[in-house]
Amino acid sequence: MDAPRFQKRRLGMFPWLPFRVIILLAFSLAAAWAEGPRGTVLPAPEPAFKGKIGRTYKDSQPDKIPVVKAPAGAPNVLVVLIDDSGFGQWGTFGGQIPTPNLDRLAKAGLSYTRFHTTALCSPTRAALLTGRNHHSVGTGTITETGTAYPGYTGQIPKSAAMVSEILRQNGYSTAFFGKNHNVPDWETSVSGPYDRWPGLQGFDHFYGFLGGEANQWAPALYRDHQRVEMQVPKGREGRYTLNDALADEAIDYIFQQQSVTPDRPFFVYYAPGATHAPHHVPKEWLDKFKGQFDQGWDKYREETYQRQLKLGVIPPDTKLTPRPKEIPAYDSLTPDQKRVAARLMEAFAAYTAQTDYEVGRVLDAIEQVGQLHNTVVFWIIGDNGASMEGTLYGAFNEMAAIGGLSEDPALLVQHLDEIGGPNAYNHYPVGWAWAMNTPFQWGKQVASHLGGVRNPMVVAWPDRIKDKGGIRTQFHHVIDIVPTILEAAKIPIPTEVNGVKQKPMEGVSMLYGFDNANAKGTRQVQYFEMFGNRALYRNGWIAAARHGRLPWTTGTFDFDEDQWELYDLDRDFSEADDLAAKHPDKLKKLQDEFWVQAKKFQVLPLDDRLTERTDPGLRPSLIEGRTRFTYYPGGARIPEGSAAPVKNRSHIITAEIEVPQGGADGVLVAEGGVVGGFALYVKDGRPVYEYNYVTQARYSVTGSEPLSPGPNTIRMEFRYDGGGIGKGGTAALFVNDKKAGEGRIEHTTWGRFSADETFDIGEDSGSPVSAAYASPNRFTGTLKKVEIDVQPANLSADDRERLRSMASKARQVMD
Repeated sequence: MDAPRFQKRRLGMFPWLPFRVIILLAFSLAAAWAEGPRGTVLPAPEPAFKGKIGRTYKDSQPDKIPVVKAPAGAPNVLVVLIDDSGFGQWGTFGGQIPTPNLDRLAKAGLSYTRFHTTALCSPTRAALLTGRNHHSVGTGTITETGTAYPGYTGQIPKSAAMVSEILRQNGYSTAFFGKNHNVPDWETSVSGPYDRWPGLQGFDHFYGFLGGEANQWAPALYRDHQRVEMQVPKGREGRYTLNDALADEAIDYIFQQQSVTPDRPFFVYYAPGATHAPHHVPKEWLDKFKGQFDQGWDKYREETYQRQLKLGVIPPDTKLTPRPKEIPAYDSLTPDQKRVAARLMEAFAAYTAQTDYEVGRVLDAIEQVGQLHNTVVFWIIGDNGASMEGTLYGAFNEMAAIGGLSEDPALLVQHLDEIGGPNAYNHYPVGWAWAMNTPFQWGKQVASHLGGVRNPMVVAWPDRIKDKGGIRTQFHHVIDIVPTILEAAKIPIPTEVNGVKQKPMEGVSMLYGFDNANAKGTRQVQYFEMFGNRALYRNGWIAAARHGRLPWTTGTFDFDEDQWELYDLDRDFSEADDLAAKHPDKLKKLQDEFWVQAKKFQVLPLDDRLTERTDPGLRPSLIEGRTRFTYYPGGARIPEGSAAPVKNRSHIITAEIEVPQGGADGVLVAEGGVVGGFALYVKDGRPVYEYNYVTQARYSVTGSEPLSPGPNTIRMEFRYDGGGIGKGGTAALFVNDKKAGEGRIEHTTWGRFSADETFDIGEDSGSPVSAAYASPNRFTGTLKKVEIDVQPANLSADDRERLRSMASKARQVMD
C-alpha cells in the first residue's frame, strides 16, 4: 500500500504512470539526450527490420532496403578554391585581368569583401574542409614542415571529419578535382597509408595531384589511389594543360553523376592549383596580354585602387597603403629587368584568365544539366594572398632561386619567349605580388596583415539568394564555409563520425547574410598566425605583429622584438592607419586575447622556422638510415622525398638489363625533370648519364661503345667532392665492370630537384630531365632492377644548418 503512495508523491505530474514505465522512459530520454538530434552520429544506426519473418517467404513480409537520402531540397554544392591570388588580381574586384565568369557569378550572387584565409596553402585547405581553425586540426603550417606539436603535425585528426564525409553519409555524391596539399609528405607514396587521401576522407572520386604545386604541362596525377598521366586530346598538343584537364574531368563527372543519379545532390570540391607557380599557360592565352603590364607594379596599384573604388568593392574612404621599403620601385629596375618583369606578369595574367575560363566551363556544365539554380557555389579567390616568393626580380626557373642562385637578367631575356611554356618554371617578382594584393599591405605568409589573409569570395545560389549582385561586408573566415554548407543542406553538425567523437565546430554559418546585407556579423573574434606573423581580430579591431622574416627570405628572429600595430577595421578597410600609440589599452587587451586564443586552438609554441624546424629523427621517413635501395620495373612516379637520397654525397647506381638483338634505347632511372635532375639512359645503344643543374648547365658522360645484345650491368659511380653542400664531383660509367667513360659535374643540386617531379624506373615520367629525349622514353629492352648505394653525407654542422635553411626557402615556395 505504501509503494503506490510513494510513487504518486515522487512522480508529481505523472501519478498515473506505473513506476516501471517511468524508469524506462527516463532511460530512453537520457539516451536520446546523450545521442543528440537525429543525424548527429554518423554513420546512422542500422534501422530496425519492420517486416515479418515466417518459416518461408510465403508467410513472410519483406521490408524495404534502406537507402540514405539527402534531406529534401538539399542543394548541390560547388566549392572553388583558387591558389595564391590577391584581392586586386581578378577583374571582378578591381584587378586589371578580365575575369568574365567570376563577373557573371557575382552578378547572380553575393560578393564577400571581408572574407579571410590563413595566409598559407595547406592550413587554409584544412580549415576550409573541416570547419575548424588550422592549428586545431594539426595544420599550423604546410604538411612538409610539420612537427610533433599538436597544432603542427600535418595530420588532420579523425576527430575533425571533413565536410565531404559528412555529406557523403547524408546522401551526397562527392568528388575532388585538383590540388590536395593535406597528405603528410611521408604518406604520399604508393605505400600510403591512405587514411588521409581523399578516398578515405569522404570523397567518392579524386583526380588531381598531391603537394604544393604541379607542372601544368606534365603533372604527376592520381585518379583515386592510382597514378595516371594526363591525356592530351589529339590536336591539342602544346595547347593543353592541367587547367584544361581538371575542368574536363569535373565536367565528365557532373554529366555522369546526373545521368545516373539525378535525384542525388553532389558536392564538388574544385581546387585547380592555379594560380600557383609555375605560371604555365598556352601561348594563345599569353599573347592576349602582351604589353599590358608595362606600366609596372606601382602604377598598377594606383589604377586598381581607382577601379575598386568605382566598383564599390572597397569603401569610398579606403586609403591605398604605400609600398614597403623592402620592395623596389618599378622605375628603379634596369630595362632588361623591366622586360622580364613585364613578361612574367603577362604569363601570370594569362594563367588567371585561363583559370576563370575553365571554372566557367564547369559552371556551364552544371547549367547544362539543369542544376545551376539549385547549386550553392562558393568561389574563393585565393587560399592566401598573392605569392611574394618569386624573388625581387622574378625567376625563369624558381628552383634555381630556391637554391640561392641568382639568374642573370641576360639569361631571362634570352629565354623570354619560353616563359609560360614547358621549358620554364617561371615565377613573377615580389613587386607584382604586392600589386595583386591592392589595397592591402604584404601578402602570402604574412598572416598579420590583410594582404596575406583577406581573399574575396563570391557566393551564388539562384534558388535562395535574391539580392543579385549584392555585396556583403560581414567579417568571416574560411572555417565558416562548412557550417554554411550544412545549414543550407539542413544537415546537423555531427558529434560522432565513424566511431570518433568530434571536435566542436569552430566556424559559424554565413547563411544569415544571404537575405540581409545589413545583418550583424556572427564572427566576433578570430586569431591569425603563420610562421610567427600573428594577429587578433575582435569586434572590428585588429592587433597585428609582422614577425621579422620576409616571405622571400630565410632566417629566425626574436619574438620579443616584434612591433605590434592596431587598426580599426570598421573605419580603416586597408589597415592604413596604425592606432597603437593612440589606444595602448585597446592594443594590450587584444594582445592578451591572442594568447588566450593561441592556447585554446593549439597555436603554441610559436615557431618562425621553416624546414629547419623538422628534425628527421622526430618525423616518419621511408629513407632515413638506409644505404641501399633496390627498385624494380614499374617503380614510376615515386615522390622525390621517398626516393634514394643521392644529393650531397657519393653514390653508385647499378642497372641490370638485357639488350635484345637489334639494340635498345630509353631511360633506366631518372629523377626530376626540366627544372633539374639526373637520368641514366641508353641512346643510340650507348649508356649515358646526364645531370641537369637547374637548367643553367647540363653535364653528361656517354659510354665509349654500344651495348652488346644480352645481359649487361651498367654502373654509374659518382664521387662527390665534399667540402659542403651543392658541390661538384666526378661521374664514371662502367659496363660489365669495364670503365666506359668519365666526366666532371661541376655543380650539383643541394636539395629538391623540383616541387612536383618524381623518381622513375624504366622511364622518365613528367617532363624530361634531358633535352636529348621526350618523356616518357621507356626503355625498350628488359630492365631487371636498379640498385642505388649511398654513402653518408658527412656534412659539418654548418653545412647541415645551411642545408636546413635553404630547404626552408624551398618548402615555402613549393606550398
